[in-house]
Amino acid sequence: MQEVILARRIETQLGKEEILHLYLNQIYYGHGRYGVQEASRFFFGRDVDKLGTGELALLAGLPQSPERLSPFKHPDAAKRRQAYVLGRMAKLGVISAEEARRLTETPIQVVRAHRSHLHAAPEFTDLVRRELIRTFGEEKLSVLGLQIYTSLDVKLQEAAREAVQWGLQAIDARQGFRRRVVHLKGKRLAQTLARLRARQAEVKDGQRYQAVVTAVKDASDELEVDLGLRKGKVQLADDRRYNPQQHAASKRFEEGDLIWLRAEGDGDEASFRFDGGPQAALCALDPQSGEVLALVGGYEAAPGDFNRATDARRQPGSAFKPFIYASALDSGKLTAATVIEDTPVVFGNWEPKNYDGIFRGPVRVRQALTFSVNTVTARILDTVKVEPVRKLAAATGITSPLGKDLSLALGTSEVRPLELATAYAAFANGGQRVEPVLILKLGSQPLKRPEPQPALRPEVAFLTTSLMQSVILEGTGRAAARLGRPVAGKTGTTNDQKDAWFAGFTPQLVAVTWVGFDSPRPLGKHETGSQAALPIWVRFMQRALRGKPKLPFKQPPGVAVQRIDPATGLLAPEGASDVLEEYFLQGTEPKETARPPDQVSPDAILMNPTAP
Repeated sequence: MQEVILARRIETQLGKEEILHLYLNQIYYGHGRYGVQEASRFFFGRDVDKLGTGELALLAGLPQSPERLSPFKHPDAAKRRQAYVLGRMAKLGVISAEEARRLTETPIQVVRAHRSHLHAAPEFTDLVRRELIRTFGEEKLSVLGLQIYTSLDVKLQEAAREAVQWGLQAIDARQGFRRRVVHLKGKRLAQTLARLRARQAEVKDGQRYQAVVTAVKDASDELEVDLGLRKGKVQLADDRRYNPQQHAASKRFEEGDLIWLRAEGDGDEASFRFDGGPQAALCALDPQSGEVLALVGGYEAAPGDFNRATDARRQPGSAFKPFIYASALDSGKLTAATVIEDTPVVFGNWEPKNYDGIFRGPVRVRQALTFSVNTVTARILDTVKVEPVRKLAAATGITSPLGKDLSLALGTSEVRPLELATAYAAFANGGQRVEPVLILKLGSQPLKRPEPQPALRPEVAFLTTSLMQSVILEGTGRAAARLGRPVAGKTGTTNDQKDAWFAGFTPQLVAVTWVGFDSPRPLGKHETGSQAALPIWVRFMQRALRGKPKLPFKQPPGVAVQRIDPATGLLAPEGASDVLEEYFLQGTEPKETARPPDQVSPDAILMNPTAP
């Protein structure tokens, strides 16, 4: 009703040409471009009054679905839309049928290299816009006339987007998203159709349903399907994620294919669409300054889209464990060499399980984080208590509310990717909390930045980082070792593999990747943090760190190094061959020395009835 009233008021004040003029100067054209003049410069590098008829027809067709019809992202769809507009122009006598045919056969020529960075980071642009609105108000924003200087590194942003898309395409291929499950024929096809038709269940929004392809239509790029519940049609979006080679429908599907579809709406009103793969987020920042250098909130993004890097709260799983280990080290109750039993344990009604189902017996604290041992982490949290861990996590940058029970040991409290990256920065920079920085200058005026605040002692940050280096060298994050430089980090996988994480850093750069469905459900078999999230992180960091010096993590004062016996965590005896060097907070080094390997323990003699 508001639009009806507004339309009548506009028509009493403005003529048709004026209304069209306002519309064309404000309508969205995709890639963050608004207005026909800006779109003309973006796609063709020229003012709109310098365009030819074919180019104008392309722009005329774009507002219907700017992202889906973009000549950059989906050239085939853009060409089909342009041909439709030209056909309508010929039918209405604006151009001749011959000219319409000639322009339809002429390839679209867009300026691909023309300021391509302008649409590289719509998520980041949205965040900057939000910050400016908070500062100036929305009404003033469009008339500020200011140049905004931000922290974004366009090359890193492009690397982050490419890594996310590459990683999600790999998962799509492994798990078969938007592909046939199996091809059916003969008796098996008939049995499947009979089974589908026997279903009496009511269709519910968001539920998955199997369907059989009954016809493939290349001309309309769609499938006709039989869901048993009903027959229907499924449009095949011209989508580079699931069809990177842009194959015709008949090259991807055939009659008799069994596919999965998802319902949109309930009951008889429901339509069906392909069940797509998961989404992902990646954020990277400078751990020294807090400057956000890259931020990706999904496979593709347009202004106003849901930004998973900043707005999605998800369980971090084992990626939260470093805060527990840091708290334990800081308390002095445990060291990296402390030996703890990896055995079944019950806390009230809760019994933590190890992901691999293996119990290793006595393990050192370093080993427990390296191999992400849940039972030991739960025992550690029980020792140091939940509240110190909550305080430490909040001090480093976790702003989301954290749980108050021992399940916190397994990362059951939800956090956002950017806040996890901010918190990990405190490990990378020696214990300082930095605030994420987006805007550097407004015009010529630099913005005042929040001063870094002490979050944990430098020696504790260093020791925790050292533990996370072992994750890379020996544990669940081994794939990151291919960077060939000092790296620390931690994988994370939640129950039923609904969320996959990797959070890691070098002294120059911290980055976090998350993979999961927007409505949480399992990613698929074997899709852990190591398998789904870590490869994206590695691919991004390989490009981001190219040509950068290989910096070590600097050891601060207050850290001591001792040679220890790996079996007991005690000081290594003289002449022992199996020895490790371990870091300790000064004053927490072991005081006892392990028995030499050739010396029998008195306990062993007393307990062994066959001993002489």
